[in-house]
Amino acid sequence: MHLRVAAVGQRMPDWVSSAWTDYSRRLPPTLGLQLREIPVAHRGRNADIERLRKQESKALLAAASGMRTVALEQKGSAWSTADLARRLERWMQEGQDICFLIGGPDGLGAECLDRVELKWSLGPLTLPHALVRVVLAEQLYRAWTVLQNHPYHRA
Repeated sequence: MHLRVAAVGQRMPDWVSSAWTDYSRRLPPTLGLQLREIPVAHRGRNADIERLRKQESKALLAAASGMRTVALEQKGSAWSTADLARRLERWMQEGQDICFLIGGPDGLGAECLDRVELKWSLGPLTLPHALVRVVLAEQLYRAWTVLQNHPYHRA
């Protein structure tokens, strides 16, 4: 089973890349956390935002081809770390690859939200997409440590 994050946006600040690398390396190779960056569609002065969001969503869904999909969506369900650990355990038992989708500056398009299996909210706050990557990687690592009875998670 592998975990993938498909995220709109490239050229992240060094701290994002560093944190991503740190958490992805902590996970075992059997989970293989990987990142697929999708270019942000160019937003000019009179950009057709819906068309651009649709273009980004199409690329995100292509990056998730053949995988179960989870959209990071503010209106999704809130999961505790224990909830995520239970889901991760189930996914590992089923052996199905999972792809987490992070939208661009205008979020995920309707066609993307209609096709995902789950919608997960990290909370009611609006977070920068770069930070969402880091929080997601850390929470996946934390959920894995819960399953391993590793002392990283001490809640």
